[in-house]
Amino acid sequence: MSSVLILENNDFFRRSFKEILKMYIPSLSVDESVDGLDALTKINQSSPDVVFMDIRLPGKNGLELTREIKGHDPNLVISVFTSYDLPEYRKIAEKYGADHFLLKDALTGAEIAGMVKAVIEKRKESDRRPNPKRRNHHKESFACLNHGLLMNRCGKQAIAGLIRKTS
Repeated sequence: MSSVLILENNDFFRRSFKEILKMYIPSLSVDESVDGLDALTKINQSSPDVVFMDIRLPGKNGLELTREIKGHDPNLVISVFTSYDLPEYRKIAEKYGADHFLLKDALTGAEIAGMVKAVIEKRKESDRRPNPKRRNHHKESFACLNHGLLMNRCGKQAIAGLIRKTS
């Protein structure tokens, strides 16, 4: 089953976002987390297809968590999802390996669902094709993470193209 983890400390936004995703993709399993420690546990247990990561969180911020997660599993798709469109945040998100940098109010539910569907389809395609270059990045605390998702960082144009194809 395809799954998403929403890492967001604002209860109203997190629950609303979950409902929107479920409305567009009823078969999607959507898990929620409010802090980094809980998110790391859930990632280790469920290996989601996509993690939507807020920047401002209790404890470690979302950018630091992105760096930590990508250090263990560079193939996990992380979409930084924030209200703060600051150039320094974008630069750090890219440096730390985020696959997408999305503004919370910039995309519709349909566009976000389209992106999630595209990531899931890409994962299914890569799981069906043998890839001799695929490397295992198993680490002790992330032993369950690597399931062959091959998705490179995309610019806005690539994301927009994925959204158009799946809408």
